[in-house]
Amino acid sequence: MTLDEIKAAVDAGQTVHWANTGYVVHKDRLGQYLITYVPNGSCIGLTDRGGHRLNGKETEFFVAQSKDAAENPGNQSRPDGQGRGVAPGGAGAFPLGRQL
Repeated sequence: MTLDEIKAAVDAGQTVHWANTGYVVHKDRLGQYLITYVPNGSCIGLTDRGGHRLNGKETEFFVAQSKDAAENPGNQSRPDGQGRGVAPGGAGAFPLGRQL
């Protein structure tokens, strides 16, 4: 998904994930698009500080399938089976606190 597609989906109320269903893209009260790792609440911005480059590859973002989400709430895989097990930013990533 492109940056514009991700923002449009979030704005339309769709659930957008990055890498696996543990990461959710959302818009906060300040209008910032963030990626949150749901199990621990760690967040990073959807893009770099300039707002132009995604913090992740376009191919790693996907919209949750409502049927799949209801039947498999613990499913941690991307639709293409290429889930990741690291936090955004790699091993050095640290919690920023819950910013929902």
